[in-house]
Amino acid sequence: MTIPITWVDAFSDVPFAGNPAAVCVTESPLSAARMQSIAFELGIAETAFVTPTDHPAAFGLRWFTPSIEVDLCGHATLAFATRSGALSASFDGDLVVLDFPADPVQSSPLPAALDGQWAGAVADTGHTPFFAFVALSSAGAVRAYQPDLAAIAATGAKALLLTAAGDAGSGADYVLRVFGPNVGIPEDPATGSAQCTAGPYWSAALGRAGDILTARQLSPRGAVLFVRAVGDRVAIAGHATTVLRGHLC
Repeated sequence: MTIPITWVDAFSDVPFAGNPAAVCVTESPLSAARMQSIAFELGIAETAFVTPTDHPAAFGLRWFTPSIEVDLCGHATLAFATRSGALSASFDGDLVVLDFPADPVQSSPLPAALDGQWAGAVADTGHTPFFAFVALSSAGAVRAYQPDLAAIAATGAKALLLTAAGDAGSGADYVLRVFGPNVGIPEDPATGSAQCTAGPYWSAALGRAGDILTARQLSPRGAVLFVRAVGDRVAIAGHATTVLRGHLC
């Protein structure tokens, strides 16, 4: 059986930026082992597997990094029933808008493994079930960070979400980077799911509840996301650019 595959650069309006996602549309579900093998072979941050369900307007959707299956992925999301509940995607002009559940940060000390990583620039720390969360005092400190992947892995968190308020005049309300050595992603190019945490945090910290915030992910590929946190939901919008179509044998 051949499997159609589409390669999309998410959160970018040009090819070769944002975060690449492979989307495999199958007529029937594949085994978890086969999906994991395909994701490992492709070697990008996430591969999404889409299958029909009994409901004509809904699809099953699962995401795999090269190492593990994850519960929530923004850039590789297309449609509905997932391990994180019902999700939806819609269009707003040329933007794709995702409706995700909020995952607010819980205050907690900086993990001991990260002591000394930012030399007095730490402004706030916390965690979610997925992320260790660190807010720094400047966007420049986020941009300049040289990740110690061994220290990040030693926190036990699946990933580190590093963030700061955007520089005045930069056009970004906040910036972020995401490092996930424990899920096989040294640095994620663009992370939709991280906005479920960063969006509510910065909406409150900036006094911008309900506003659309512009987030800039400072990965080498770079990405821009538009985020609006309202109650227990977060709308995450961005462009998506298809760069490849083909079939897996």
